[in-house]
Formats: sequence, structure tokens, C-alpha cells
Amino acid sequence: MTKKIGDILIEKGLITQEILDQALTIQRQTGKKLGQVLVDEQYITENDLADAISERVGVPKLSLQNLVIDPELLRLVGFELAKRHQVVPVFRIGNTLTIAMVDPLDVVAIDEIRLLTKQRINRTVATQSDVMTAVEEHYSVKESLDQALEDATRQKEADLLEIGAVEPSEAHAGEAPVIKYVNLLIAQAVKSRASDVHIEPDEKTVRVRYRINGLLRQEGSPPKAIQSALITRLKIMAELDVSEKRVPQDGRFTFVWGGQNVDVRLSTLPTIHGEKVVMRLLDRRNLLLGLQNLGFDDNVLEDFRKIAHKPEGLILISGPTGSGKTSTLYALLDEINSVEKNIITIEDPVEYNLQGINQVQTNEKAGLTFANCLRSILRQNPDVIMVGEIRDSETAAIAVRSAMTGHLVLSTIHTNDAAGAVARLLDMEIEGYLLASALLGVLAQRLVRVVCQTCRVEDSVPKSLLGELEISEDAGIRFYQGTGCDDCHQTGYRGRTGAYEFLPVTDKVRELIVASSSSAKIKAEAVAGGMTTLHQDALRKALDGKTTYREVLRVSQRHEEAPRSSVNAGPVLV
Repeated sequence: MTKKIGDILIEKGLITQEILDQALTIQRQTGKKLGQVLVDEQYITENDLADAISERVGVPKLSLQNLVIDPELLRLVGFELAKRHQVVPVFRIGNTLTIAMVDPLDVVAIDEIRLLTKQRINRTVATQSDVMTAVEEHYSVKESLDQALEDATRQKEADLLEIGAVEPSEAHAGEAPVIKYVNLLIAQAVKSRASDVHIEPDEKTVRVRYRINGLLRQEGSPPKAIQSALITRLKIMAELDVSEKRVPQDGRFTFVWGGQNVDVRLSTLPTIHGEKVVMRLLDRRNLLLGLQNLGFDDNVLEDFRKIAHKPEGLILISGPTGSGKTSTLYALLDEINSVEKNIITIEDPVEYNLQGINQVQTNEKAGLTFANCLRSILRQNPDVIMVGEIRDSETAAIAVRSAMTGHLVLSTIHTNDAAGAVARLLDMEIEGYLLASALLGVLAQRLVRVVCQTCRVEDSVPKSLLGELEISEDAGIRFYQGTGCDDCHQTGYRGRTGAYEFLPVTDKVRELIVASSSSAKIKAEAVAGGMTTLHQDALRKALDGKTTYREVLRVSQRHEEAPRSSVNAGPVLV
């Protein structure tokens, strides 16, 4: 006789008879399956349930982490079917299709898939979270997005405005076309690895664009009829004033997709055709990458980590807007964070919520500036202070003094290269001897697009560009490019990585800072001491097949006064 799920869980010591009786009572009241009740009440985990189901039914349990699915199988078992029955196709051998199911005893699902695919079905069991995450990741939400837009367009404009004007209940949220469209719009952006979503009203339509790998790409054009409801719904999510359309507003909300939280920072701007909305998507999974996964050369990473664990001093990260400075800062904070340290940040705005770290958002209207906030923070007994950006002389002076009085201070500054950060602080009237004493190092960075590994092919460099790339004609090296495929949306690139230039403050560099020397002299000394420049690091990544020579030319800052070195003799090939 086949054992029941409850009996198996009791035998395993995971629940008691009393807990089972309570769960059965809840099951009768709610109509849920027993296993789901036990998981919902947190008596057992999803993995415990999957193990018990595997034992009872006699089918193997399968982990769907890092699963690669043949696109042909996704066409065989469509999105709606997979979502409705909580199944995902795994692989096919001959005429036997193996599927992962939350409930391998769902004969209706098995029969429907068998009739649809004309395949023999081999069952495995997986957790509900694993199955639904796999469904969301592997099936494009594009079809659902198009359907939601079609539904929203069919509704009368008055109905759409009513839906957008009030906070809907969870039950109603699934029925409202505009709400469903907004959710799918953001889900598609997350799936496409977009950093920003632009919703731009035009005279007769609305343009939706995603910023992917640093470049904007149009993704849709909703009809003008749903513009007002669309913008209103987004403003409600960000807790903004829906009645105010004449002034810019800023807000934020958290979007849950695939079991992960994505922080969304939203900004509105009045235009002649209505309010333009830009959403910055801040995927918390990026924080889990760690410094070691941001594209650092091993030697640079080792040197950077050494200064990050010092008890006091100033560390700067430089680069233009959108170069990944904040992500590097957050990864650094996550690495040095511990219960023994009091870490306080001052940001404008706070982009990620970091557990165990005290984060403060500036408010210019209320007088809470970087400088004022920094003064107050010094009375909070901090060990580590992160200042989002050094924008003025007052903030710079307080940051330097803080770094000299027992605090580790991390901040960003807008300069072209690492040595330029020193010159910038000197221009802010920071005394050379103070800066030389406080500064530990400067990291300059850029983001380069990564070649799609699916469609990567060898590339050739025009001879006219060899000099600009600092490569001799007889070097005999290879570059690569992506030709475009479905994985990279026909762009040839998939994802981005960092190119870095780390300038540690050595004794010789410190002497140049005290003498208020030019950034060119400081850079020349750093290169003589073994520093890899931004250009050289980007070129190394191109030679390793990670990016293209075009990206090297795009992100490299060329300065005539900067020291040049041949790729054959310099550190690029080391």
C-alpha cells in the first residue's frame, strides 16, 4: 500500500501527528493540497515536500538550477500550458519527453501534454519555486505582454483611468489589463537585462524603450488611449501624486519577478505630449556577484582589496555617469560589511537597500546635503563612511578630514582617469599634504559590452586603427565579434563587464601629490610602477575574446600627455 505524504513526513521526523492534524484541518477549510498547506505554514520546506513526493510516487527529484532547455521543447510545451499545470520540459530522448512537475500525479496535465506533443511522458518532481522560476526565465513574456496590451487597448479609456486611479486588490490586479500590462512590461525588461525603461509620450502614440548593455532599443508602441492609465498606474506603484502632472516627481517601489526582488527607481518629467517616465531597474542579484565577478584582473583585485580592509583612509572610484561606480561601491561595502563595523552611507538617491548598513538619502530641500549629512554622521561613531559622490569643496574637505581621523571613507568622483581624480581634489582647494596623507588609492572604470558567446566569430582590425589600438601590424593577435542571434537580440553583445585602472598611492605618487603635480606626471609615475591603464585593461579583455576592439576604442580615453606603451612590450599581454 502506497504511503501518504503525511505519513512519510512523520517518518522522516519533519512533522508530528499533531501538526499533520492541524494541516488537515486547514486543508479542509481552504481546499489546498496538504503539502502546500505544510509549506505555507512553514512546517516544512519546498525541498522537504519534493523529497516526500519523490519517495511516494517513485519518480526522481530534479534540480532546475542552471537548466538549459532546447527551444524546440519550449515550442512543444507552450507557455500557457506550462504555467497552468506548473510543468517545464527538461529534455527529450527519441520519442520520450522528460518533464519536471510540481505534482507528478496530475494525470490531466500528463494526458494533455502527451496528446499535444505526441510523445511518451517521463515524469520527475521539482519544487514549485524551481518550476515557476524556470517557466518565467525560459519562456518569453513577450506573448503575454502583447496579449495584455491588446486587452488594455480594447477597454474603454474611462475604464482604464478608473483602474489606474485606485490601488487594486490582489484579486482584482490579475483582472485589470493595464495592471497586467505594466507588470509584464517590467518583467520583460528584467528578463532582457535592461537597466532602464523609458516610457515616452508622442503626439499620437507612446514609445517604450529599454536600455540594454548601455544602449536604448525600442520595444513597443502602446496606443495613445492607454497613456494616462499607464502613467497613473506607475505613479501609484511609486506612491507619487497622481493628480500632479506639471512638475517632475521621483519615487521607488519593489517589483518581484522569478522569486527575486528588483528595486525600481521611477522618475517623471512633464513634456508637451504628457508625462515621460523613466524607471531604473536595480536587480539585487547583481549585488551577489562580488568584486571577483565584476571583471577585475587578479592583481588589481588583490591590490584593491588590500586597501579596502585598511582601518582608515580615502578610496575613490572615478568615471562618467553609467560606468558602474555605484555597483562597485556596493560590492565593496558588501565585502567589508560585518557586525563589528558601523557602516553609514550618504546617497542621492539610495539605489539598493543593504542589510546591516545604515543608509541615508540626501534631501536638498530640507537642507540635508552631502556636507551637512557628513558632519552629522561623524557624531554617529562610524567605522566606514560611504559618500555617494564628492561634488563640492566642502564635501571634499570633510571627507579628507574624516579619512585622517580614524575612518575609512569611500566615494566617487567624475574624472576621466584615476590620476585626474587627484587633480580634481587639488582644484577643490584640498591641500596637497592632506590629500597625500588621506588618499589610499583611486579606481577608474568603464563598462564594456561582452561578446555574445553563442554567435562569436573571429574579427579583423583595419590597419588604419592598429596605431590607435597600440598594436603593431606583425603582432599576430586575434579579435572577436558577435554576428547576432536570438540570445543577444541580434546585437552581438550580451551583458557588460568592467575595464579598470587602479592607482595605488605609493610613496613616489604621494610626493607628487604634495608637490601638486599634474595628472599627467602622476599617471606617468603610476604606469612606471606597473599600473595598467583603462585602455590596456580593455584591450586585454578584447584579446581574451570577452569584448571587441570597437568597445576598446569606445571606452578608452586617449590623452597625448598620457604614456603610451606597445601591446607587445606593455602589461597587456602579461
